[in-house]
Amino acid sequence: MKFKMQDKQNQLIERISSQHLVVGVDIAQEVHVARAVNFRGIIVGDPLSFNNNEEGFARLLQWMNQLQTLKGFDSTIVGMEPTGHYWINLSKWLYEQDIEVVTVNPHLVKKNKENRDNSRSKSDKKDALVIADMVKNGYYSFIRPASEAFEKLRVLMSNRDMTIKRLVSAVNQINRWVDIVFPELRQVFKDVKGKGAIATLRLFPTPLELRSMKAQDIVNGWKTQMKRQAGLKKAQLLIELAKHSVGTHQALDAYKLHLEQLIEEFDLATIQLERVEKEVTEVLKQITFARKLLTIKGISEIALAGILGEAGDLSGFAHGNSLLRHAGLHLAEASSGKWKGQIVLSKRGRSRLRRFLYLATMSLVMNNPDFKELHSNNVHVKKMKKMKSIMKLINKFARILVGMARKNESYRPDEVHPITPLAA
Repeated sequence: MKFKMQDKQNQLIERISSQHLVVGVDIAQEVHVARAVNFRGIIVGDPLSFNNNEEGFARLLQWMNQLQTLKGFDSTIVGMEPTGHYWINLSKWLYEQDIEVVTVNPHLVKKNKENRDNSRSKSDKKDALVIADMVKNGYYSFIRPASEAFEKLRVLMSNRDMTIKRLVSAVNQINRWVDIVFPELRQVFKDVKGKGAIATLRLFPTPLELRSMKAQDIVNGWKTQMKRQAGLKKAQLLIELAKHSVGTHQALDAYKLHLEQLIEEFDLATIQLERVEKEVTEVLKQITFARKLLTIKGISEIALAGILGEAGDLSGFAHGNSLLRHAGLHLAEASSGKWKGQIVLSKRGRSRLRRFLYLATMSLVMNNPDFKELHSNNVHVKKMKKMKSIMKLINKFARILVGMARKNESYRPDEVHPITPLAA
């Protein structure tokens, strides 16, 4: 059955009935603002400003209950922008009070701010009203309450991204240090972040120290840092290069202190990355369908954790296209009359989910025979560009993920529609 976004949009609009009190909340760090309308967009009651704490949340609930009683509404739906992290506590508190909470796209809020008054003016009260209007018009998304395991994955993968950034930053700065102080080191160790290079930088980083040393002393130093180390030839080469080094000779004490701190940051980030990835592996074991998804050749634990951390429970998606829209991988077209613009990705979704879907698909194309065959057929038979083929396979991969999660089934290669070999 074909998935039609139009049908879903109609359903979102039809859910807002005449008995609904529609509330829009403009989120801030300290003080939120709420406005209410009915299903036709008529303003109900006065604006409410409330603090970002339990007392403020209670004021909001009391205000909504009073409006419900006064105007005869049966239920309430609250819309808000997912602004930074400030909306999370309010949304979870309202969910615990059995109040339906939905989110609206901040980009659309900005686009729709002139609908009411044809003015570019902006205020918290106006933004709250725009959000309420968008909800009653069906421009909202449901919040998928994540279970403990999926919430852990999201936090861990976010932590992993930050750790990798720190690790890459430390490596880049170590490379810069080597370029300034001892550029010839790369003639002995091609990779500056390799064990041999790091051990050398840790023990005797400057050419001035190496010049007065013997090759055996260097090898003995390496033995304290590594189980397998370079031999006497490399140690002798290192000494010869140090004697003719063009690296700076000034402020070496300051450079050594800087290097020590960089190596400490490198060591810390490396340990933290290993710890986070170990935790990710343990959490994946708690998700039933994750074990079956990992049986697909080419999918790594980290890629799957990135997808599940951002998307949550895949069995909650109606179709693979829903997952693509969640990631912002659905297509956007610009055309008018005889003019037809280029069809591009909307990118209105979660960037980290897009990244991991892309990386996982690339891995499948390289390692999974079914996806490798499909990609080859797209490029050589259908004459697609390679990137267009990859995007098409991401679509197929999303449908496979959602289908396996919903049915809790194992991967079946025969359903990937293998290509019949062409006649010679």
